[in-house]
Amino acid sequence: MGVAVLLLTMISWVMMMMISCRADEVDTTLGFTDLPFNTSYYHLHKPYDLPETQRYSFAGGVHRLWVYATDKPYRRGSPTKPRTELMISGYVYNSGIWQIEGQAFVPNGTNGACILQVFGGSGEVGHRTTLMLRVYNGSLTYYRSPVLVPSIFDRWFRVNVIHHVAAALLEVYVDGVLLYQAPGRGGTTHFFKLGVYGQDDMSYYMEARWKDVRILYKNATAST
Repeated sequence: MGVAVLLLTMISWVMMMMISCRADEVDTTLGFTDLPFNTSYYHLHKPYDLPETQRYSFAGGVHRLWVYATDKPYRRGSPTKPRTELMISGYVYNSGIWQIEGQAFVPNGTNGACILQVFGGSGEVGHRTTLMLRVYNGSLTYYRSPVLVPSIFDRWFRVNVIHHVAAALLEVYVDGVLLYQAPGRGGTTHFFKLGVYGQDDMSYYMEARWKDVRILYKNATAST
């Protein structure tokens, strides 16, 4: 009898936790317009001396992007670190409210890699980006810190980043929960990038996978 009571108590606690988690989740896409997203809206940044197939694949709806610490930059003469990224070149923006959504997967062992960025910053003290989501020690971080989500390896998680351009504000959601709000970093134009881009303390091999990618837009004057 005691075991049965304990089991029921545990089940009730788990259900309460699940309800609590769902209560925290929000649909970040309400009020936004879904924009077209296909191969005509992005292109690949990869080591300049390699064919696309050696660092990128798309199968079963999944973009798989990988790079090595010893790879060349994306263009000859660039001082930047190795990367394989999808640049969302079809949506370069300077006003309004923009959102990117996608399911991300990072294999165990990837470290010191940016998996999502909002490009475009003032350029002061190296701020060429407005936001970076990186992976360090198995955790998802905003730039180097703070940690947003620990233990992200080897599982799919949903990422939503909303950029309020005029308000110079960015919001980061993971699995529907608001985890971080960050100030903008200036810049006159912006766009999104997904993939792997080596940063400080990068591992020899870096990989990220993305699926169900959406780009959404809302006019800044629209009601929220």
